[in-house]
Amino acid sequence: MTTTTMTTGEGSTSTCTASTRASTSTSTSTAAGTGTDLARRWASYLSAEVDAASLAVFRVGYGALIAWEVVRYALHDRITRYYIEPSFFFSFVPFVRPWGGTGMYWHFAALFVLALLCAAGLFYRVSAALLCAALTYVFLLDKAQYLNHLYLLCLLGLLLAVAPAHRALSLDLLRARRAAPSSAPAETTPRYYLFALKVQIAIVYFYGGVAKLNGDWLRGQPLTMWLADRADAPLVGPLLATPAAGLALSYAGLLIDLSMGFLLFSRRTFPLGAAIAVAFNLSNAFLFKIGIFPYAMIASLALFGDPSWPRRRLPFLFRAADRAAGGVPAPSPAAPRRRALPLALLHGYLLFHLAVPLRHWAYPGDVAWNEAGHRFSWRMKLRDKNVSELDIHVLDPRTGVRESLDLGEWLTDRQLGEMCTRPDMLVDFARHVADRWQEDFGVRPIVTAKVVASLNGGPFRDLVDPTLDLASRPRGLLAVVRPP
Repeated sequence: MTTTTMTTGEGSTSTCTASTRASTSTSTSTAAGTGTDLARRWASYLSAEVDAASLAVFRVGYGALIAWEVVRYALHDRITRYYIEPSFFFSFVPFVRPWGGTGMYWHFAALFVLALLCAAGLFYRVSAALLCAALTYVFLLDKAQYLNHLYLLCLLGLLLAVAPAHRALSLDLLRARRAAPSSAPAETTPRYYLFALKVQIAIVYFYGGVAKLNGDWLRGQPLTMWLADRADAPLVGPLLATPAAGLALSYAGLLIDLSMGFLLFSRRTFPLGAAIAVAFNLSNAFLFKIGIFPYAMIASLALFGDPSWPRRRLPFLFRAADRAAGGVPAPSPAAPRRRALPLALLHGYLLFHLAVPLRHWAYPGDVAWNEAGHRFSWRMKLRDKNVSELDIHVLDPRTGVRESLDLGEWLTDRQLGEMCTRPDMLVDFARHVADRWQEDFGVRPIVTAKVVASLNGGPFRDLVDPTLDLASRPRGLLAVVRPP
């Protein structure tokens, strides 16, 4: 093209330029067309109606686990200890406070009933929405009770509340079939509901692995220290207590977390991934006291694989449902439908949860030390902090009198144990003390904390600047307390 232009002059130059522009325009149009075609195919894939059986099985497991967790809270008197006895709460939202009197007992009773209704698929749209709201309310009450599995259950509850998880294996479907068999809803669901739940689970695994890519974990800590405490466990105790076991299990946990989402999403590797997931979560349940989290992750396996697997593996459930409805067969899947708004919300939701666990990179310091960005990031079983000294002082700026607080009069043992290793909770408490002091004495005091801690067996040092007025620091998730 260049040779032709130099030889034949201006006319050829014009022809060559037009040809080049046309070629560029054609390439751009082709690329745009390919991108549009891919987006259209992706939207069609997500919008396709698939069997709702696997979603229904997960719904049953989800509701049953929450009901069992409520029973555990009642049996261990946690409702009283966590939400009635404390006089102060490290609430995520300032205006969210526990119900007065016996209100929290009634709240957990309602949680139990709603969880059973969700599992049974009865009045599902209302019960699932109320269950999600009631669970989220409990989650927001106190940072001292923060658990990754409670956060995950809130997220899964939100996704289930908007999903038609009652279109199979539910009392709502049974009622609809008996009332009007010909107009009963199809036992299908748009694939994007299943996809959202599966990606949410994969995010938990993947970011749990990403968080393990740090120096302490790669040298076997804090797992080696924790396993040494299990030396008295039957049969495997002496083996677990060895440094080699701690190092080996640390790397095994890292590799499992990083690969699990990919294994579960592929139909070829799903059986292997499911077997590893069951073994991994059961071992976690054996080694650590982490509540229902391992069982929730095992229950989530119902979402992966072919959506119709329960009809093949658990046919008696669906045959019994058909007989109870008078022998009405399950309708065949409907054709794909385009739904722009749900797809936009799906991608926005997933992008948000892909970004949130990375926010600690925007904060100064080590997230394992200052806790800034630790919550909501699936940073699980990564640090062991020991506190050798904890003293909080209040200084009256008018008189110069400085006194040490009796923390046992302000906080429960559990709250105290959580606060002493988390700078943002120290800020919340300092502001609360300053508010109370100002109400009683008419002056806002200076509140400082001397906290000496060790991370994963490392040296002891100040967790926060002991000269810093914590009561003047901002409250909230973005509060960062710099060490000296």
